[in-house]
Amino acid sequence: MKLLVRVGSVFLMVLLAGCASQGGGGGAASTSGDSGGGARVQSAGAGVTITEPAPMADVSSAVEICMETKGYTVEPSKNGINEGKGHHHLIIDVDLPDLGQPVPHDDKHIHMGDGSKCKTIELSSGMHTIQALFARGNHIPYDPAVTDSVVVFVK
Repeated sequence: MKLLVRVGSVFLMVLLAGCASQGGGGGAASTSGDSGGGARVQSAGAGVTITEPAPMADVSSAVEICMETKGYTVEPSKNGINEGKGHHHLIIDVDLPDLGQPVPHDDKHIHMGDGSKCKTIELSSGMHTIQALFARGNHIPYDPAVTDSVVVFVK
């Protein structure tokens, strides 16, 4: 049963990422396997990777989520709009927001405007999709989206 849930969740994650890329992501999403046995959905040639937790990991709440960038510089939002620079946002269990608008600020859209690369969040037990979304100092994401996504299972 657990295998069926995991396979189904990978299918759902790929389906949702495909829908998100249709909604303004410029079709940049692609899928690639990873050594952890799960699927990872990432922007093609993108500059952000969720390094923790691993895709399909069983985790406890509070969950530490860490990202690294390649080709982009992480800086606090107070530094303003600087091309190739910005900060992380965590999108929890919802589709990516409109890439032409500032990222909303609520419990599903977590801002990391201080320029941090890791954030610890509380999640209820069950399956969760965590997406990293990189945006400029004004909280407007790059288009196509600079994003990565993992599914985790909170005990």
